[in-house]
Amino acid sequence: MRILVSDPLNKEGVDILKKEGFDVDEKHKLSPDELKKIIKDYDALVVRSETKVTKDIINASKKLKVVGRAGVGLDNVDAEAASKKGIIVMNTPGGNTISAAEHTMSLILSLSRNVAQADASMKKGEWNRKKFMGVELYGKTLGCLGMGRIGTEVAKRALSFGMKVIAFDPYLNLDKAKQLEIELVDLKELFKNADYITVHAPLTADTKHIVSDEQISMMKKGVRIINCARGGIIDEKALLKGIESGKVAGAALDVYETEPPAADDPLRKSEKIICTPHLGASTEEAQVNVAIDIAKQIADALLGRGVRNAVNIPYIEPEVYKIIQPYINLSEKMGSLCAQLAESPVQDVDVSYSGEITNHNNLTPITVALVKGLLTPVVGEAVNYINASVIAGERGIKVTESKTSQMGEFSNLINVMVKTKNRTIEIAGTLSADKQPRIVRVDDFYVDIEPKGYMLFATNKDVPGIVGKVGMILGKNKINIAAMTFGREKPGGKAVSVCCVDSPISDKVLKEITKAENIYSAKLIKL
Repeated sequence: MRILVSDPLNKEGVDILKKEGFDVDEKHKLSPDELKKIIKDYDALVVRSETKVTKDIINASKKLKVVGRAGVGLDNVDAEAASKKGIIVMNTPGGNTISAAEHTMSLILSLSRNVAQADASMKKGEWNRKKFMGVELYGKTLGCLGMGRIGTEVAKRALSFGMKVIAFDPYLNLDKAKQLEIELVDLKELFKNADYITVHAPLTADTKHIVSDEQISMMKKGVRIINCARGGIIDEKALLKGIESGKVAGAALDVYETEPPAADDPLRKSEKIICTPHLGASTEEAQVNVAIDIAKQIADALLGRGVRNAVNIPYIEPEVYKIIQPYINLSEKMGSLCAQLAESPVQDVDVSYSGEITNHNNLTPITVALVKGLLTPVVGEAVNYINASVIAGERGIKVTESKTSQMGEFSNLINVMVKTKNRTIEIAGTLSADKQPRIVRVDDFYVDIEPKGYMLFATNKDVPGIVGKVGMILGKNKINIAAMTFGREKPGGKAVSVCCVDSPISDKVLKEITKAENIYSAKLIKL
């Protein structure tokens, strides 16, 4: 079998593939047309971030079985197109964990002792000890926004410095937090009590600018902020205002909303901000680790020894995949909807199947898709179809699966019950006659929702005029309604209104809707 390595890969990884008996070609800086022309000859493709594995490239392949990314992100690979051709797409989410955690700690320490600023001063021939008076980490409170692999490793290191660690992570339960010797808090409590705030979350609709003007106003005077995760999680303009006002004592950034930031970007000019050029994974060890990891994963997959860290469905015969793919799509969207409706950490997930779907002996891929959908809004690209169940277990989430052959009102039905500390969410979904996913029940409300795009999910009292109020507010803010559906307990009782809209709804508009008479809550869902 032949393997194409189209981006530079550490020699250790290439050697592993050759020792396994594969014919390995290293051809870098190929144009899209060049790659499209030769991809038909290869069984596997190894990339980093430069090569763009588009739908056209994938469709041009004839015997491609695996695409491997030596790194975490997969923005440059069309995983959906690969799935449709039965091609495994995998990455190496753990290869740079230690490097990223250590870089975070190096920035925390440099920020505390003004290392970068003092070094620049010394290089100018100055000797100014008073100007660079620092602070100790001992006894300070570190707020971790996100407790995945990297956040967990940062917390361990911070504890060794005698810091108190508080964390916000909707998918980490209390028992796991106690094992890690950290305290779980809500976002406001984290912002109010942390001396240092470090971000370790994916960039999603929910986390974009999660640290902005409002949040900075809650923080302690003299707080220090660190971001080695993703640019855009911190509102850079708000951060600069916080620095200038003195509310924020300093910041350390490794990632930016635009990379690289412009040469005249104010972030580069501020003496109170340490900037590094996205070095979180830039260690010799990390590059060796991801090369070795992806080489072993590809070898195992091609030689039938198992699949690890696949971000799409593990290899399934194309004929079988065509049958279960609509259920997988439905299940993942149901999980995502549950996650976005939940308001506290998930503890238990119970998924049950009934009707025609139970004719399939192995429903595990569908359950795994549901768990992936449940975790993705918080965990992001680190979760995939292979590790979703493992990550759920690491966070103390219990998943159970059952099925019944009894036919109800739907010919096929997936029912999921998600238990959190504060409530239980129950969602049912089915496939329409043309195999399109539909959400047919949310808690006690029967609805008919096509799960895609942006949705306004509102709870209200079942009285006349609700549609008009919501429509007027959305129209005033130039938000177009594509479709609407409603469900109610009983006439005059509690009801749910779901509006599919063509664009995002701002927090300001959501607050305006919530303040309207007889509307209890309003939430934006993105599927």
